Amino acid sequence: MIPKGLLPPRPREVHKGDCGRVLILAGSASMTGAAALCAMGALRAGAGLVTLGIPKSLHAPLAAKLTEAMFLLLPETSEGSLGLRALRPIEDAAKAADVVAIGPGLSRNRDTAGLVQDILPGLKSPVILDADALNNLGKHPKALARLSKRAIVTPHPGEMARLTGKDVAEIQADRALAARAFAQRHESIVVLKGAGTVVANPQGNTYINETGNSAMASGGMGDVLTGLIAALVGQRLSLYDAACLGVYLHGLAGDLAAKELGAIGLIASDVAAKIPFAIRAYQQSEPVSRC
Repeated sequence: MIPKGLLPPRPREVHKGDCGRVLILAGSASMTGAAALCAMGALRAGAGLVTLGIPKSLHAPLAAKLTEAMFLLLPETSEGSLGLRALRPIEDAAKAADVVAIGPGLSRNRDTAGLVQDILPGLKSPVILDADALNNLGKHPKALARLSKRAIVTPHPGEMARLTGKDVAEIQADRALAARAFAQRHESIVVLKGAGTVVANPQGNTYINETGNSAMASGGMGDVLTGLIAALVGQRLSLYDAACLGVYLHGLAGDLAAKELGAIGLIASDVAAKIPFAIRAYQQSEPVSRC
């Protein structure tokens, strides 16, 4: 089971700097929503300070969606994605972050892919790699070696297939084996998303999540999960505990949202809004998922 008390109640004297400084690198001209959902997942999961690093032209639409996040406005490509000149300001901002999440909505622009590879060596804090960060590393899986023991990767089966050179059917045939093998090879925490999300660590431990439902088969759910896990890492959980608890709370938030709204028409922002309720339920009752 997921132990109770991984995320204890906060003391009265806590301040925002104690609750995790999260830097998120996300978004491109056609995918502003992914960046917004990731930031909202982190905010709703209790991160003290969330900074969203985005192409500078996206500031107006994202500022309209996000009141509580801060913004790092970065140089961009002609396609409205993060450009190579963003490297230095990102490195400077990352020095003050407790965790860096990279990927939601970044795009597969060639310069953006190069930026992702260039960022990794200079990062000292834990890193969560999702979506286009993984797609851009698919041809360069050795880049993960630069993050040995400091990374959480959150692929869906298609992304895992690209990272490993296998096909989706092979990944899905034994999801736990695929997650464990990748975790051990790359010394990273793996969150293999899907029905019964699998979390694996390099020591061979595997957690299969039991929360969540089919109403969550909707775009943006993974972006919320990335932000949620980042917030838990920022609150000083170990990478494995943050990943396990994160997928549990994400699924539970989806269950709470589906109970209220129904099985069809659930969207990712509905799930983000239920994260505080899922956290309260976790803190007040015995979790049911098995680790």
